[in-house]
Amino acid sequence: MICLQGQGGFGIVDTPDTLDSGQGGPAPALRGLPLGAVRSRGWLYEQLRLQAAGLTGHLDTLWPDTGPDSAWLGGTGEDWERGPYYCDGLVPLAYLLDDDALIAKARNWMEHVLTSGQPDGQFGPRTNDDWWPRMVMLKALTQYHEATGDPRVLPFMTRYFQYQLAHLPARPLRDWGAARGAENVLLVLWLYERAPAPFLLQLADLLISQTLDWEGFLTAFPSTARVTEFNHLTHVVNVAMGLKTPAVQYLRDGDPAHLVAIETAWANLMRFHGQVQGMFSGDEWLAGTDPAQGVELCAVVEAMFTLEQLARIYGAGRFGDRLESLAYNALPATITADMRAHQYDQQPNQVLCTVVPRNWTQNDATSNIFGLEPNFGCCTANLHQGWPKFTAALWMGTPDGGLAAVAYAPCVVRAQVASGQTVTIEEETNYPFAETVRLEIRTDGAATFPIWLRIPAWCADARLAVNGAALPVEPGPQGFVSVERAWRDGDMVELTLPMRVRAIPRPGNAVGMALGPLVLALGLGESWTRLPDSPGFGDWEVRPTTPWNYALALDPADPGAGCRVEYGLVTMPPFAHDQTAVRVHAWGRRVPGWELQANSAGPVPGGPVADAGPPEAVALIPYGCARLRIAEFPWTAPEPAPVPA
Repeated sequence: MICLQGQGGFGIVDTPDTLDSGQGGPAPALRGLPLGAVRSRGWLYEQLRLQAAGLTGHLDTLWPDTGPDSAWLGGTGEDWERGPYYCDGLVPLAYLLDDDALIAKARNWMEHVLTSGQPDGQFGPRTNDDWWPRMVMLKALTQYHEATGDPRVLPFMTRYFQYQLAHLPARPLRDWGAARGAENVLLVLWLYERAPAPFLLQLADLLISQTLDWEGFLTAFPSTARVTEFNHLTHVVNVAMGLKTPAVQYLRDGDPAHLVAIETAWANLMRFHGQVQGMFSGDEWLAGTDPAQGVELCAVVEAMFTLEQLARIYGAGRFGDRLESLAYNALPATITADMRAHQYDQQPNQVLCTVVPRNWTQNDATSNIFGLEPNFGCCTANLHQGWPKFTAALWMGTPDGGLAAVAYAPCVVRAQVASGQTVTIEEETNYPFAETVRLEIRTDGAATFPIWLRIPAWCADARLAVNGAALPVEPGPQGFVSVERAWRDGDMVELTLPMRVRAIPRPGNAVGMALGPLVLALGLGESWTRLPDSPGFGDWEVRPTTPWNYALALDPADPGAGCRVEYGLVTMPPFAHDQTAVRVHAWGRRVPGWELQANSAGPVPGGPVADAGPPEAVALIPYGCARLRIAEFPWTAPEPAPVPA
């Protein structure tokens, strides 16, 4: 960390330096800000509004599992994870938008939860005593408390955790709960920061002891190929959640080896199952590196939450890099631009979304169509947390009393800083569709505190200025530059992150393309057909209207040489296909032997491809804007001249 001026002070969030002096582990490197401290602006605000007008705002009227008959609302309907999943996204969306209609929906759920408490501390539907769905509902409840300060929440959670401590020895975590126990531990530590009680640390350790050994599995990693039978340790959503388990253990024992384990685990997942958009595959189970294999939407949003927690616990900028990759590529690609339909599985090379069998590890023929409930309803319930939690995690507090930009998007953050003052930072940017991030400081009088700015690993020549004066950009080992000074109202920080076209090496000598945090794809013409009598906003098949089997004509060592980057306006919806804010014009050649196989794009021919057609100008667009696409390409020798304007 480079500190350009001055000294820090006390933390901005009123929590102790350690979770429990003499008994607990170390404090997280960064401090999560309460829900509402960060608010969306610009294109991100419009994205949240689309979500409110789409599936999240209407799911209770479209889908019985989250409707008034839910057992979580006192009815006789679904009593397991779907109501809690929905609340885990509904609650933050409602309060981040200050949307009265959504807040009323969220409050209805939270009131039923709070009044469902039994004298012994248990809560929720009496027809289901599984530990797992209660973990999810408590995640929603903690966000509700941060937004509202409802005084009933902390005593309610205290009673439930006392119940857990009394009953877990005889009725331990099992199945999904044992795979996902780290979620429960995070909740216990959240409560401990606000209402310290020694029994909570005892409970945290008991929960860890009953959680699957994710650290051992993900570091030894025997699952190096496409998985063909069910195991909780290779179920992709479990993996996305379980990846945070070593970090949660670190909060209890302080062992730095846990961070090494996380990096080893991530490297293993990306080596054997990684995909070009930054996610590891799993079309229900880990599925290898073939770009025709899918990844489940639940896994994407859970991996995002895991990365947000890893960024908070360890304070490393690389987790912000990975988070942006999922938020700006994998998440929008698997939901329609109007947020009214979603897939269960997305494919990096996705050239046909139809109801036919594909080479999934377990999922059915509907898995990559867009709709209300393709394949299985978990993603219908769980997709809602992605954008709101990402918004809330854009900024975090630093241990020296400042604010850290974990990820970049248009927003405003308001928080207390080292000087004891409450300051506001207005972040104006079209990032990831543009290179410049501008921060305007709002404060009454001078306020001395540091601002940590994440410098993405893909950016080698970042530029930084304060009030027009250039400053050196020398990120520390964690990937941040810290600017500390006596800030005054109206001070301006400008960070420029030049985006260069770069190649992403892929297995089989294929290649992916990226521009800054955006993965690029050949966006195909799309023909959408609604399936007859489909519910909600409709179930949709999508077929291509343009060819897909192109090799890129480029030198993988210098992929930008023959490309032309075109920036435009960010239009709404921001991840629509027709008018994208960024296009990269390149040369391509049709590969006649590259055809469909098992109703998906066949294996990518290894480059350089000799048997290819004449050069054609092709446009690459952001992966998140392309519901049909090629994102892992064969390649041929480059053309001698760049693509003309």
